[in-house]
Amino acid sequence: MARVLHNLLLFLIRLAQKIRVLGYWSLIYGYCALCTTVALLKLWWSIILRPTTTFQWVIRETPPACLNDTSLGTHCYVRIKESGLRFHYVAAGERGKPLMLFLHGFPEFWFSWRYQLREFKSEFRVVAIDMRGYGESDLPLSTESYRFEYLVTDVKDIVEYLGYNRCCLVGHDWGGTIAWLFAIHYPEMVTKLIVLNCPHPSVFTDYALRHPSQLLKSSHFFFFQLPRFPELMLSINDFKALKALFTSRSTGIGRKGRWLTAEDLEAYLYALSQPGALTGALNYYRNVFSSLPLSQNHVRSPVLLLWGERDTFLEQEMAEACRLYIRNHFRLNIISGASHWLQQDQPDIVNTLIWTFLKEGEGRKGYRN
Repeated sequence: MARVLHNLLLFLIRLAQKIRVLGYWSLIYGYCALCTTVALLKLWWSIILRPTTTFQWVIRETPPACLNDTSLGTHCYVRIKESGLRFHYVAAGERGKPLMLFLHGFPEFWFSWRYQLREFKSEFRVVAIDMRGYGESDLPLSTESYRFEYLVTDVKDIVEYLGYNRCCLVGHDWGGTIAWLFAIHYPEMVTKLIVLNCPHPSVFTDYALRHPSQLLKSSHFFFFQLPRFPELMLSINDFKALKALFTSRSTGIGRKGRWLTAEDLEAYLYALSQPGALTGALNYYRNVFSSLPLSQNHVRSPVLLLWGERDTFLEQEMAEACRLYIRNHFRLNIISGASHWLQQDQPDIVNTLIWTFLKEGEGRKGYRN
C-alpha cells in the first residue's frame, strides 16, 4: 500500500510539473500572438496614414563625427580563437591599470558608455565593447549563437585577451543580465559588480510571472520571439520606433537630465541601420525563455545596483528583491527622475555613485590583477 501511494505521489508531482511547463509555454505563445495582433494593427494603420513612406528606411553609410571622438578612446578589435568571432571595443586609460569593462544593453552599442569612458579613464583601463551581434562586432546568423552561455563566455575571453584575470564589471539592461550571469559563474573574475536598471535574472522571472503589470511592460520580450516581423516593425518609417524609443516623452533619454542630441541619435541609427544589425540585437530575446530559470543564482561579489526611478520597462520593486541572491555587500541607489537609460540622462549622478562604491571597503586594493 505504501509503495502504491509513493508511486501515485511521484505521478502527481510529474503531472504537476508537466502542467506547469505547458502553462508556461502556453502563456508565452499566447502573449506572442496577442502582441503580433497589436503590431499588425499598428502596421495597417501606418500604411493607411503614410502609404508612400511606411516601407522606406535609409541605411546610414557614414558614421557621425561623435563616433570618432578621440576623447572617448581608441577603437580596437580582437578575434577570439574559441568562438572565431571578432569583437570591436573602445578603450581608454593606461594599460596595466585596473580593468573596468562595460557591457551595453538593447538596442545600444559601446557609445552608450561615452560619459563613463571619459570619467573613469583616469584611474582605470576602461573598455566598452560591442557585444556579439552589435555595432562593429561579428554578427552570428544562428539564433542559438546568442544563448546565455556563449554571451558569458565572450566576456571571459575578452577579459583574458586584454591581459587581465579579473575586472570591475559594469552592465546596463541586457549587458546587466550578462554581467549578473558572469558574476554568478566566474566570481573570482569580478572584483566589483555594477548593474544599471537590470534586475537579477531570477528576480525578473519570479516577479514577472506574479505581476501582470510587469508582464505587460515586458511585452516586447514576447513580440521579439517572432522571426523577421519585429525587424520590419522597427525599420518602417525610417526607424521611427527606434527614434521614439530614445526620444519620446514616455521612454526617451533626458526627460529630466541630458537630452540625446541629434548627432547622438544618428550614431544609434548608423549602428542599427546596418544590414543584419537588428536581427543580432533581437536574437538576445529569442533565447531568453529557454535559458530560464537559472540553475545557479548567488552572486559573491560586492554589488552596486543603480535604478532609474522612471524606468518605463521595469518595475522598481524588483531592485530591492535582488538582495536575496547576493552573498556580499549590496548597495542600491534609486535615482530620482532618471529613465531606463540613466547612465546617459543622469551621467554626473551615476558617475558619482560609482566612484563612491569603488572607494568602499577594500578601496583601490581590490583591483590588483
